[in-house]
Amino acid sequence: MTISRELFIRNRLGLHARAAIKLVELAQSFSAIVTITNGDNSATADSVMGLLMLDSAQGQKILVTAKGRDAESALTAITNLIEAGFDEEN
Repeated sequence: MTISRELFIRNRLGLHARAAIKLVELAQSFSAIVTITNGDNSATADSVMGLLMLDSAQGQKILVTAKGRDAESALTAITNLIEAGFDEEN
């Protein structure tokens, strides 16, 4: 199963190192393959460097895609993290 959802980066600093690490750690807790797309660039959510190279800033729209057995659970958890601003003060 492959599912996708468009989300907006809400936290002030965007998808910076600390946020990317949280995202990678969360994505790795699922068997699904999670991909983040910003414009023409994509990275799997198991690579901090790949996520940082997406250069996703506050207010930008990204596409999160999950593929695999627990894709729905992975996408829900990642959506919650991103929508909570990576649990940072905005």
